[in-house]
Amino acid sequence: MATMIEVQVHRFGSPDVLRVVEVPLPEPGPGQVRIRQTSIGLNHADLMARAGEYRLYSGEPPFVPGLEGGGYIDAVGPGVVSRRIGERVILSPSAPRHGKQPKTPTPGGTYRSHYIAAENDVYVAPDALPDDQLGAVWLAYLTAWGCLVWKQDLQPGQIVVLPAASSSVALAAAQIVRERGAVPIGLTTSPEKVEILKAMPSCAYEDILVTRRGASTEHEWVNALRRKTRGRGVDVFFDPVAAGEFLQNEIRCLAQRGTIWVYGLLGKPGHLDVTPLIRKWASIRGWVLGELTSADPALVDRACRDLLGGFARGAYRQHIGGTFALDEVRRAHEEMELGRHIGKLVLVPS
Repeated sequence: MATMIEVQVHRFGSPDVLRVVEVPLPEPGPGQVRIRQTSIGLNHADLMARAGEYRLYSGEPPFVPGLEGGGYIDAVGPGVVSRRIGERVILSPSAPRHGKQPKTPTPGGTYRSHYIAAENDVYVAPDALPDDQLGAVWLAYLTAWGCLVWKQDLQPGQIVVLPAASSSVALAAAQIVRERGAVPIGLTTSPEKVEILKAMPSCAYEDILVTRRGASTEHEWVNALRRKTRGRGVDVFFDPVAAGEFLQNEIRCLAQRGTIWVYGLLGKPGHLDVTPLIRKWASIRGWVLGELTSADPALVDRACRDLLGGFARGAYRQHIGGTFALDEVRRAHEEMELGRHIGKLVLVPS
């Protein structure tokens, strides 16, 4: 009997609970294709699910983690007309289904060497995307596109500030901001990362500022942003950190009618004075990718095709911060928890 490998979580916990197991290789059913995966993107949601902190995603154990994937179609089921064996494809954002789902040949996540999907749940990959990046596109780029293009309706010339500048989402957002004719500025807590980021071919930042150098210079970035915007202020913050004093400083930096979009919970909560927010007619808004992926399927399709077109033109370029074999998944999770990488971490099934 032919087999494949997958990663299972049988109880919540540390990376040690991740188990690589051999299971029967499923055959695609009517209207389905089987994908031999060449890359699987790692995301913080995977770590939270493994730890039991994101049960809306994971459901109860056992489950297979993973939200992204891509590779080559190696089998097609009866009735498939739009896809063929050998095509390089990316799973659509809606393909991985988690939590309580009807039993299917491969329910749940993408941490597996092969994946079964409906033929209309895959996109043909542009040649510009290497095999090890096919499964590392959507979470970063759709998170940024959905917020900045769809919800914010970003305009040319606007100033967009991106904290956590070395993250895959911020790097993708900077490229999208640049493509829309706006000005991306990155923020990082690591002086060591600034020159590394600026030297990357995929870097689209106009500039990168360090937000923490010690108590005496902690707020230099606030003054630097005021100088860069000539006192007008920042139009948009797109921030996974926003909380406490850092968020207070972002409010100080906002332009009139500016917006802070919060898409993560990396900061520590604290007290907040909203008086300057009110005086600026400004706003703080929350964003999760689920707002886009649960919207009109035609909108999701437009977003995906717009992004794939950007990759085909060379406007968008993913930066891979590290690759791991699928059986190295524990080490991959440990590395992601350390947060030392730049860009996207990827699992590569052998």
